Amino acid sequence: MGTTAIGVDIGGTHVRAARVSDKGSILASARAPSSSDPAAVLATTVALIGQVMDSGVTGIGVGVPGRVDSTSAAVLSGGYVDLSKLPFAQLLREATGLDVVLENDCSMALLGEAAFGAGRGKQNIVMLTIGTGIGGAALEHGHLMRGRSAAGQLGHLVVEPNGRLCACGRHGCVETLSSGTAFGRHVIEAGLPVGTSADSLLAARDAGDEVASAVLLAWAGPLRRAVDSLVATLDPDLVILGGGMGKQAVAALSAIAPEACWYDSPVVAAELGDDAGVIGAAQCAMDRLSGPKGKRAILVNGVPASGKSRVAHALSERTGWPLLTLDTIKNPFLEVIEGVDRPFNRTLGKASYKAIWSLVADAPAGTTVIVDAWFGFQPREVLDDYLAMAGVTETLELWCHAPPNTIVDRYAARLGDRLPGHPGAAYLPELGDLAARATPLDRGPTRRIDTTEPTDFGTVSAWIAENWVG
Repeated sequence: MGTTAIGVDIGGTHVRAARVSDKGSILASARAPSSSDPAAVLATTVALIGQVMDSGVTGIGVGVPGRVDSTSAAVLSGGYVDLSKLPFAQLLREATGLDVVLENDCSMALLGEAAFGAGRGKQNIVMLTIGTGIGGAALEHGHLMRGRSAAGQLGHLVVEPNGRLCACGRHGCVETLSSGTAFGRHVIEAGLPVGTSADSLLAARDAGDEVASAVLLAWAGPLRRAVDSLVATLDPDLVILGGGMGKQAVAALSAIAPEACWYDSPVVAAELGDDAGVIGAAQCAMDRLSGPKGKRAILVNGVPASGKSRVAHALSERTGWPLLTLDTIKNPFLEVIEGVDRPFNRTLGKASYKAIWSLVADAPAGTTVIVDAWFGFQPREVLDDYLAMAGVTETLELWCHAPPNTIVDRYAARLGDRLPGHPGAAYLPELGDLAARATPLDRGPTRRIDTTEPTDFGTVSAWIAENWVG
């Protein structure tokens, strides 16, 4: 059985707890009404954890509303549920005997969607959760944006400077106009029955009801402005709307087209629904509490001039993972050492290959690296020994290929740019033969990339996310 953890999602309406597997499956769950009394929320949380507890649980992840300093596990401020007056993580740890990880509730939901939901394979994501209030979080290169400690309070973007007073102390925050609470107010102000649902208004809008259209515009219009500002500021791969009314918010926005401008990112509904928070919280606990992890390496493989360097650089730029290449290590020596011939160049290549894995060995546990090399120039056993020495426990391979004549033409076109010691024009026939017979390592999951065609790095990133074991 794999690793499990307990995820807790504390909201303004309900507190939810679930025991979750490392594959994102909910194994047990429970929920109870929330409260504005911090002590009552703590007691409810402890009781729910007891209902889903099982032996072997790694720890507990908790998503709480408001500003959170994850380093100190301190709640800095909150709204309806304000846990800032309690050492919440400490008290929960004492009550359960398990380590506790604390994050903002939307941050936890975003981690869940990024791992198992609408954000799979994406590295740069903005998420807004539409519920009692509006939560916010953002991923940049796969990591939560934090600023000094508590970045991501996106529900407090001001969209109406002279608007209603918000719990944060400012006026006109998008939370005051586009949250679930605000939706109820818009309904009442339009003279509609209390409890009128967004789904019923969406159906009425589609049937031509002008009152329904006006209510939805008043509710979703400010959200449109907030989303457009976030897209311009953060340039995400996508914007996810979640929480209890995320799906309805996406549907309402569909009738409010963004202005034609430079900035564009798709807006999609969360796929995990109300489970996103508990799944993300449990995943966060597993990531941080399961002890040192092995390292992971993306092996960008291919013969010289196969296009692998372009692929490796683009992937590193997209993911933020460090890139190590043979030429980056070797070329400074070629620039300094005079009279380098091809045999000595090959010796430098072997030394550079070992240096790459020595650098990875010094990296902390959990590191992911991208290595750009023609791995076929050394026996497979050498690579296996270096991976073991470096502590790399998982590899994926991107096999970059092109027709032999294309590879030869590429190499020939760059002969004038190559440093002394690199093979010259006499190498071209040998390179053509090598390109014709070269094959990938196939030591694990392998994706073949034809570098004569445009590469969809979103699809490549999704493949990587799906094929990591851990």
